[in-house]
Amino acid sequence: MANPARGEVELVIGGETHTLCLTLGALAEIEAICADGARLDATRLIRVLAALLRGGGSALTEADLKTAPLALDTAAGAVAACFEAGQA
Repeated sequence: MANPARGEVELVIGGETHTLCLTLGALAEIEAICADGARLDATRLIRVLAALLRGGGSALTEADLKTAPLALDTAAGAVAACFEAGQA
């Protein structure tokens, strides 16, 4: 179960609930992903989502996410919610 006090957000992927968390490690990964300032396309979104999932303790990989039954708008919403929760 996600802990909102820690900035955690839940996301259901393939019928399983996973926790996203903007940890320092996840933030470092995201900075590297977005270092060139390019737009956040689907590939980068999956990489950012994977970093946040690792921050929340999930073992899902980018390859897992590419084949998961997850809509990009749902993934983007979860990423945005995680960033918002991390600022609280």
